[in-house]
Amino acid sequence: MLPDHSDHSVLADEIPKDLMKPSNLHDIDDDIESDKPQEACGVFGVLAAEGDVAKLVYFGLYALQHRGQESAGITVYDDRGTTNTYKAMGLVSQVFNETILSSLKGSLAIGHNRYSTTGSSKVCNAQPIVVNTRLGDFSLAHNGNLVNATELRGELSAQGHALESTTDSEGIAFAVSEAVDEGQDWQAAIVTALRRCHGAFSLVMAMPNAIAGARDAYGVRPLVIGKTTDGSYVLASETCGLDIIGAEYVREVLPGELVIITIENGIQSLQWEESKPKLCVFEMIYFARPDSVMHDESLYTYRMRIGSELAKESPIDADIVIGVPDSGIPAAIGFSRESGIPYAEGLIKNRYVGRTFIQPTQAMRESGIKMKLNPLKDVLQGKRVIVIDDSIVRGTTSRKIVRALREAGATEVHMRISSPPVTHPCFYGIDTDSQDNLIASHESVDAIAKQIEVDTLAYLTHDAMLKATHIDTTHFCTACFTGKYPIEVPDKLKRTKLMLESTAL
Repeated sequence: MLPDHSDHSVLADEIPKDLMKPSNLHDIDDDIESDKPQEACGVFGVLAAEGDVAKLVYFGLYALQHRGQESAGITVYDDRGTTNTYKAMGLVSQVFNETILSSLKGSLAIGHNRYSTTGSSKVCNAQPIVVNTRLGDFSLAHNGNLVNATELRGELSAQGHALESTTDSEGIAFAVSEAVDEGQDWQAAIVTALRRCHGAFSLVMAMPNAIAGARDAYGVRPLVIGKTTDGSYVLASETCGLDIIGAEYVREVLPGELVIITIENGIQSLQWEESKPKLCVFEMIYFARPDSVMHDESLYTYRMRIGSELAKESPIDADIVIGVPDSGIPAAIGFSRESGIPYAEGLIKNRYVGRTFIQPTQAMRESGIKMKLNPLKDVLQGKRVIVIDDSIVRGTTSRKIVRALREAGATEVHMRISSPPVTHPCFYGIDTDSQDNLIASHESVDAIAKQIEVDTLAYLTHDAMLKATHIDTTHFCTACFTGKYPIEVPDKLKRTKLMLESTAL
């Protein structure tokens, strides 16, 4: 078996350990990246009719890389039901290579891309999580966040379980193993464990000869089912994960549903809790890839539509419309089409900037926007510019973009945001800043405009954002805009990624 790298990163032989702290695993323009709600996680699973599946999971995770860039992992089951897990810090392409993938042999596997929301950024918190039970190994990959993680961890620790990580996800896995070891079968054990969990969870799980998927009753995070022409089954956070391996979309896993999939019996479904749909609307606006399909259309189409709505609600006279790459571009195109103002590319993104351990000088930090976004001076010179972005969190990124546009010769800069003001933190698997640092929680739109140095600023209204989905507007979580949380959040819960560190064994 390959080592599980539980004490070092895959890069350990190349980089001194003192440089491998989580705070250094970021782009040199980290201050810019931190001014966005950070990703959820990506989960993926394959049950193949025949053949090894590690490469399929690798490519699925590659397609879902936007959902998490801290760590990646794959667990494969061989024909005897024995698991082989490889996980490490870094991007999918950094963690895995041909040699590693060829060593992960089996026809059943699950994988995970991680962005930490509970539990710090270190390799012991990488997933999938594997636990042993009387029925064989159980593995789990989790997208979401539990609001009762501390309580669940305390219960499991009191019952003698030796939890090794500081993630809420490990608690779910041990809750399943506990129920199995008490005599329940896989389906009953998973349901028992899910009913101990409160919060957001989309899970891809595996046991010998089967993969399983489950969502919380609100379906806050997405999860879909696919099937290949050779009869293999796939579970993925988004449909873009199906597309990359040639799998056809079958359907979503419903809120409150558990599916257990075997080659012999296909998809077996159990509605373990009543469905109360509340998909995170930020999945629609920003997180999911624009080519992913939700509610029978690509998110690119929805994002163009909210750009159009933004132009109707907040028109302004200007010469060109530009989008902040990449997430602001579809809305910018929609704004341009509705307003009749020409669309142009005014900011070019360097898509090949990866993570680096080289620390920048202070001067580089101050001009760090140019590491990823560089303005086109000949496009912007002498122009009145409307710039479209998907959100403003702290305002630091927006101010740097505005300054860069003015330095490139823009005579006016008008910013339009294709979502309402973000005023509240997320507790369901997205790493927003603390409420004190959310600029819209304590500043008016006019005050924000002054701080980010734009001529005018306007946000999309809450009603327009929801109506543009073209489905039941009650089926979305909009807590980051309203403070109305569909899943009760305990008063004592403080939004911090490290809340379990003090109780770690």
